Amino acid sequence: MDIHRCRFVQYPPQAINSVAFTHSSLPSTSASKKNSTQKHVQVRLAIGRGNGDIEIWNPANGVWHQELVIPGGEDRSVDGLVWVTDPDEEMTDGKLICGKSRLFSIGYSNTITEWDLEKGRAKKHASGQHGDIWCLGIQPLPNKATVNTSRKLVAGTADGNLVLYSIEDGDLKFEKSLIRTPSKKVKFVSIAFQNRNVVVVGCSNSTICAYDIRNGALLRQMSLGADLSGGPKSIIVWAVKCLPNGDIVSGDSTGQVRIYDGKTYTQAQRIQSHSQDVLSLAVAADGSKIFSGGMDRKTSVFIPVPGQNRRWSKKYHRRYHTHDVKAMASFEGKGMSVLVSGGPDGNPVVMPLRMAGNENHRTLPNLPQATTVESAPKARFMLSWWGNEVRLWHLPSPAQQILEDASTTQNFTSQSLRKNRKLLAKIYVKGESHISSATISEDGTLLVAATSTDIKVFQLDYATGQPPQIKKIELATSGQGASRVQIASNKQWISWVEDGSKVMIAKVQPAGDGSYTISSPSKLARLRRQISKNLLLGGLGTYNRNITQLTFSPNSKMLAAADLGGYMDTWVLRVPGEQPLTNGTTANSDDEASSDDSSSDASSSESDPNTERWVRSPNARLLPKLSAAPVVLSFSPRDDYSLLVVTVMKQVLVFNALQGVLSEWSRRNTYPRLPERFRITRDVMKGVVWQGDRIWLWGVSSLFMLDLSRDLESVDESVKGKKEKSKKRKRNGGAGDGSGAGSKMEGREAIGPHIVKKAVHTEEGETNWEEMELDGDDGASSVAGGSEFEDEEDDHEEGELMKLRQGEEQQQQHQEGANGTLAVVETEKKSRWWFTYQFRPILGVVGLGEENEIAVVERPVEVEGGKERYFGEGEWER
Repeated sequence: MDIHRCRFVQYPPQAINSVAFTHSSLPSTSASKKNSTQKHVQVRLAIGRGNGDIEIWNPANGVWHQELVIPGGEDRSVDGLVWVTDPDEEMTDGKLICGKSRLFSIGYSNTITEWDLEKGRAKKHASGQHGDIWCLGIQPLPNKATVNTSRKLVAGTADGNLVLYSIEDGDLKFEKSLIRTPSKKVKFVSIAFQNRNVVVVGCSNSTICAYDIRNGALLRQMSLGADLSGGPKSIIVWAVKCLPNGDIVSGDSTGQVRIYDGKTYTQAQRIQSHSQDVLSLAVAADGSKIFSGGMDRKTSVFIPVPGQNRRWSKKYHRRYHTHDVKAMASFEGKGMSVLVSGGPDGNPVVMPLRMAGNENHRTLPNLPQATTVESAPKARFMLSWWGNEVRLWHLPSPAQQILEDASTTQNFTSQSLRKNRKLLAKIYVKGESHISSATISEDGTLLVAATSTDIKVFQLDYATGQPPQIKKIELATSGQGASRVQIASNKQWISWVEDGSKVMIAKVQPAGDGSYTISSPSKLARLRRQISKNLLLGGLGTYNRNITQLTFSPNSKMLAAADLGGYMDTWVLRVPGEQPLTNGTTANSDDEASSDDSSSDASSSESDPNTERWVRSPNARLLPKLSAAPVVLSFSPRDDYSLLVVTVMKQVLVFNALQGVLSEWSRRNTYPRLPERFRITRDVMKGVVWQGDRIWLWGVSSLFMLDLSRDLESVDESVKGKKEKSKKRKRNGGAGDGSGAGSKMEGREAIGPHIVKKAVHTEEGETNWEEMELDGDDGASSVAGGSEFEDEEDDHEEGELMKLRQGEEQQQQHQEGANGTLAVVETEKKSRWWFTYQFRPILGVVGLGEENEIAVVERPVEVEGGKERYFGEGEWER
C-alpha cells in the first residue's frame, strides 16, 4: 500500500466554551425499577464551541462516541449549555418513561435557543428587553416532582438583570425581568441554584448575591473584598456551585476558591489554589470532592479535611490542558464517574471523579467523527472543507513514481513533495450556516456541499495546467439542507439525509451542451420499527433514528443507510425492462409504501412504472438490528452487494445486502476472533478504504488492516473458559478497566495507596501482617447511591445477530500456527491483519488512483494562529 502523508489540509480546532451532561447523576432506585429505568436512560454530553458548533457525545460506558454535530455559522458562538430533563413517568402497564431531555444554549447575545436534536437544527428562539446573556441556569426539581412540575430558566445578563424564561408545555418564551441592578456596570457572570427557590449569582463587582426567584428579594450579598495589591479593584466571580448540603463554592479572578456557609452566607474558608483566574468549577454528586479549573491550565482537586467539619484541603493539581480550563461538567452513574473539561485548546478531557488520583485521564479528539475529507480517485482529486469553505487539491503523481524519480535523480527533498500537490480551487458556500457535509464524484466532475439550510451542486471542468471551470447546478430542495450527501458511482444519482432521518434522492441527467440537470427529489420510505412507546415518548425521543451513514453500491443500483439505533435500510433501483433485484424472492406488498411516518413514498407510489425508480429492497427486513451504533458503512468495490458494517464497539460485520444475510466470513470470524490489539484500542473507527479483499479501517490515531479473504486465528481456549464461567459481568467502563476515563494508574503514579497490610491472627495467638493490594474498584462500577449496576453479558453475540447465526453451518475449524498470531504476521507473505499508531491525529484517509494507493491526512498537534495562553514558571510540572 502506497501512502501519501498529507499535512497541508487545514482544519483549525475550535475552542470549547461550554460542556453539559443530560444528568449530573443517576440516583439508586428500587430493585423492581432499576433495570427498567437505568437501562433506557439516554445520557449524553453536549459540547459548545467558539464557532457555534454543538457536539453530542455518547459516553457509552467509556467508549465516548461523537454522535452528532450541529454546525454553527458566521459570527456564532455557543458560550453556555443547559439540559432540562423532566422527571420519569410511569405508564399504565408499569413501564417507566424516562424524563424527556431538552437542550438550550446562549451565545453572548440576548437570545436563548432551544435545539432539536432529532432534526439537528435550532427549534425555538426567545429574547427579551435586556442585555447579552452571560450565564444560564435551570430551576431544580422538588423532591416529589411530577411531569407537570413547573420550572423556569434563569439568566444573568451583562447589564445586571436577572430574567426568567418559561419552558412549560414545550414552549420557550420570555416571562419577566426579576432583578434590575441600579448600576449597569455590574455584570452577572455565573449562576447556580442553592435550592428550588434560591439562586446564587456571581457578579463582576466583588460580590456574590443570593436571590429568591419567587419575589426577587435579595437574601444576602456576600463581599469578596479587594483584589491583591496592584490588581484591579473589583474581583470577578467567574464560577459558582452549590454543594448538596447548601454550602456555596466560588472561583474568582484572584485564583482563589472560596467556600461559604449555606445557612449564614458567611465565608468559611478560602484557598489560594491557582496563580491566575479560576474559570470553572464542578462538584461531586455527594459533595465529597470539588474540582476547579483555571487560566493557569491547572485542574485542582479538593477533599474534606478528616475530623474537621466543612473544612477543605487541596489534594493535588494537574495540567491536562495546554490552555485555559474554561468549562467543566460531571456525571456519576451507570458504572461511570467522570469529569469532562474543555477550553481554547479544543480537546475535551475526561478525568476520573470518584477515582480521582487512581485512574488516568483521557483526552478526546477535537477532530469530528464524520470525515471532512473526500476524494475523486479517478481524477486524483482530494476534497476538504471546514466552516463555509471547500478546498480542492490535486495530487498528480503516484507515490511510487515519486520514489522512483528520487532514486534516479538522487535529489529527493521536501520540495519534491510540495510539487506533487496543487490547490485547484477554493469554493465559498454562501449562507449563515457552516457546511455539514460534502462529497465529490469519482471522476471529479460533480461536487456537492450541504449546509443545514441549503444544498449546493457544482460541475467541475478541469484541463491540465488550467484552473478548473466551476458551474453551479440548480437543485430544488425544501430549504432544509442536509446532514449527509452522497453521489452514486455512475454520477446519475445524488442522495442526502434531510431533517436527520429522511432519505432523499434525485436523478442527475446530462444536457446537450455538456452540462447537467437535476430532477425533483423524492423521499425514500424507511422500514417501520417496533420501538417501545416508553422509549419514543421519553429521553431524546426519536433521536436514535438519526441517520449517520449513507452509501451507494459500486453499480449504483443499491443505496444503504444506518442510524444511531443500529437499524439499517436498503433500497434498490428498478429499471424498466430489467429483472428486478429480488434475489429470487417476492417483495411484500407494503415494501414500497410503508414508512416511519404517515406520508407516502413519492418515489414509488406516485411514479411512472415506465421510468427508473427506487424501492425498498425486498429483503431489507432481514438485516438485523445492530447492538451498537454503526460508525462505518461501505460496499465492497469487488462485490456490488457485499456491505461492510463496523460498530462503535468494534464489531466488524459483512452482509450480503441483497439477501439480507451475514457473509460466510462473518459467520466464522466473530468478534472474539478479531485481533486483541484492535479490540482493546480506545480509538473509535471513522472510515474505511478498500484494497481488493483487504480493508483499511482508520480512526483519529490508528490504522488497521484486515484481510476479509482469510479467516482469523481461533479464539484462545483460556478466554473461552473465562467466558463460559461467568455469563454476567459488571459494566466498568466498556473500553477498559475504570470508571469511564482512562485506565487504572500503575506503580507510583497513583496518589492513593496501592498496598495495605492486614492483620491475620493464627491459632497460636500470633498476629501476622500480610500485604493486600487494593484494586481501586470502590464504587467505580456502581451508580450514585452505592447500588451495583449489572447487565447481562452480550459480548457482541446477542439479539438479532445471534438469531441470524443460529441454524447456519457450524464454524469451520482452523489450525493455528505454532508461533501464534505474532509469528503469522511476521512470517506469512500475506498478513491477516496489521495495526499501527504511526499516523496521528488523522483527519481522514481517502483512496487515490489505483486501489493500492491512499492519502492519510494528518493534523499537526501545534496549530499556527492559536490563541495566546498564560505562561507560568514551571508550567510543565505536575
